[in-house]
Amino acid sequence: MKIAFQMDPIADVNINADSTFRIAEEAQARGHELFYYPPDHLAFDEGRVTARGHDFTVQRVIGDHVHLGPERVVDLADMDVVWLRQDPPFDMHYITTTHLLDLLEGHALVVNDPFWVRNYPEKLLVLRFPELTPPTTIARDLDTIKAFKERHGDVILKPLYGNGGAGVFRLDANDRNLTSLHELFTGFSREPLIVQKFLPDVSNGDKRVILVDGEPVGAINRVPAKGETRSNMHVGGRPEKIGLSERDLEICAAIGPLLRDKGQIFVGIDVIGDYLTEINVTSPTGIQELERFDGVNIAEKIWQAIEAKVS
Repeated sequence: MKIAFQMDPIADVNINADSTFRIAEEAQARGHELFYYPPDHLAFDEGRVTARGHDFTVQRVIGDHVHLGPERVVDLADMDVVWLRQDPPFDMHYITTTHLLDLLEGHALVVNDPFWVRNYPEKLLVLRFPELTPPTTIARDLDTIKAFKERHGDVILKPLYGNGGAGVFRLDANDRNLTSLHELFTGFSREPLIVQKFLPDVSNGDKRVILVDGEPVGAINRVPAKGETRSNMHVGGRPEKIGLSERDLEICAAIGPLLRDKGQIFVGIDVIGDYLTEINVTSPTGIQELERFDGVNIAEKIWQAIEAKVS
């Protein structure tokens, strides 16, 4: 198959942690042809959805992990699969790329389905499953957020469309910074904030469960660094081997059919204790750590699901 990757600069990825690199590596091993382009080089051009980028090959050599061919423009309708893999922020630039990729329906399989990526971003899809999530509010109005904090005392405040642990604050019962943080966030963004009840179980780790076409294939535990509330690996969280609990399987059984029905082939959910906190569909990570811990080929499972859909 001919595979295009819409992603952030491929030359900058960490080949021992980046999930997109691992997906490309497995695709190459399966004989597929690879093409790379950055989101800024996606265009609608007189009825065609085009991308300016490079054919490429990868190898697991630090500092020499990607070889790019000459730059060329392709019609993405000629591809078999297009991967939507750039990282958030989930802003209007990101949303516009999903609208353009929507136009490939009937020509190329876009993974994950851009229509539902646009409509089901990480912190909003969980709202459809209130029985699985901790107490949550999404609001821009300060009085609403203050009332939520008064009810729950110890809360986590974060930007609705953030990622990687950026801008995440724990505000305990004695904290006096809520109004200042609200002023800070609303001063540079028109987006609402999301507030959730703090879950003490986060000290034991924030579990990342990987689902492929709606089915759980394994999990890693991300343990916060000393003195940190955030467990994201971007900010020093330590990955550990862990299995799937009965609660994890219950959560996956509840959300899996929706993910499969909406074309969300590669998804990573976040579970703290017994609670689902996020459903990551834009650019989930965790494949390489899970493969090392469990000795399974997750990238192969992803490609098997894709190849079955294309055929």
